[in-house]
Amino acid sequence: MRAKVLGTLLCLTLVQGSAEAADKQVRIAYVEWADAVVATNILKLVLEEKGYQVKTIPLAAAAMWQSVANGDADVSVAAWLPTTQGAYYAKLKNRVDLIGPNVTGAKIGWVVPAYSDLNSIEDLKSKASEVDGKVIGIDPGAGVMRSSEEAIKAYKLPVKLVDGSDATMTSALKDSIRQKKNIVVTAWTPHWMFARYDLKYLADPKGAFGQEETVNTLARKGLKDDMPEVYRILQKFKLTIKDEETVMAENEEKGAKPSETAAKWIAENRATVDSWLK
Repeated sequence: MRAKVLGTLLCLTLVQGSAEAADKQVRIAYVEWADAVVATNILKLVLEEKGYQVKTIPLAAAAMWQSVANGDADVSVAAWLPTTQGAYYAKLKNRVDLIGPNVTGAKIGWVVPAYSDLNSIEDLKSKASEVDGKVIGIDPGAGVMRSSEEAIKAYKLPVKLVDGSDATMTSALKDSIRQKKNIVVTAWTPHWMFARYDLKYLADPKGAFGQEETVNTLARKGLKDDMPEVYRILQKFKLTIKDEETVMAENEEKGAKPSETAAKWIAENRATVDSWLK
């Protein structure tokens, strides 16, 4: 009888221990965009300081939203609103907890080198040949790509939107700048390319790309009750555009590791981080 009781107590202890361990696991979903990589790695290290086991999950934007809605991920700090990922929010707003902005002053649009004679999207009606009739884009399905398709229709432009990735887009931009050629790329702020190159957004008089954006923190339903400490940190988690673009530029250096550049930023901004943890 005594052995049975001890066995039961041992099982209960193991179950309780497993539950407590599970309570310390946080899953962060993100899109592998330069800004999201920075924010996700900073948040990961901050939560690890508090003793949490953190798993980061790279996904396409639609899958990122769905994973938080399904509870497969606990949080994301890469939700661009109201325009870029607005369609996902409209579909899933009743299944996620939108905590609010972690970056303000963000925007999306088309960018050219500062030396370009293109100043407005409308200029491409008559000068498309200067960029070989192309706008260099990123991954299909991204919000800036959907807005780009809408811009092409709204302005009746004789250009083709070229699918790719953040890496292929910035590589094309780098090559064009090196050769002093004209190029139009899909872009967003914050992004490291603004810290490295002299660029300008093309004016968008028709408002195809919307107005100022914010990058928001999303949580799964129930996180506030399950992990109140994590939720409080998420409510306070804020970065500036300058913060992100500085770290993003560091991440582009040869041999750079996002976890190390995030740790460096945390060390240099200890007061800010401590304010999140109070």
